[in-house]
Amino acid sequence: MKNDRKIRVLVADDHPVVREGLCSLVNRQDDMKVVAEAGTGREAFEQFLRHKPDVALIDLRMPEMSGTEAIAAIREQIPAAQAVVITTYSGDEDVYQSLRAGAKAYLLKDAPRDELLSCIRAVHEGRTWISSEAAAHLASRMSTRQLSPRELEVLRMMATGKSNKEIGAALHVTEGTIKMHVNHILKKLEVAGRGEAISQAIKRGIVHVG
Repeated sequence: MKNDRKIRVLVADDHPVVREGLCSLVNRQDDMKVVAEAGTGREAFEQFLRHKPDVALIDLRMPEMSGTEAIAAIREQIPAAQAVVITTYSGDEDVYQSLRAGAKAYLLKDAPRDELLSCIRAVHEGRTWISSEAAAHLASRMSTRQLSPRELEVLRMMATGKSNKEIGAALHVTEGTIKMHVNHILKKLEVAGRGEAISQAIKRGIVHVG
């Protein structure tokens, strides 16, 4: 017997025009319907728990909670939740952290319309879906030496313009200790200086500015 039940979708994006476009696209499909919308990560979490959609489309950068944080919170409450990250960010760390949080798919917003629809159907069927570009970034991430939690902390402070002395004071360690961490960061990222390290960290999604 044919199952005529539509795929129930939550759309979460802080840009109203983008959200409206996604909702319109989904609602035009015979086998899908939007059951809830959200403009912040916290709203995405709350709306998911309230409506329990089959699939959630979640932007990576949103106010209050990031898409990654929202997915992790949702999965903590509903382990079987199916989430698709749809974003403009393709850095390897963005991809890795999203999948680590429990996302089943990772798509860029410039993906063809048909690819997005196929992705929603695939995730609803229990499959994963990662765009070729995102997969390449993920492979790159897995092949490079990873920064320790403290090194990540130092790198993020470097990106705000803090000096070694200022970072040391904030972390209650000596300036020499920070210099050691910076040297390790440069070596792991395979860069020559602080500026290049910060640039690569932003590009990869390790650090976010703005």
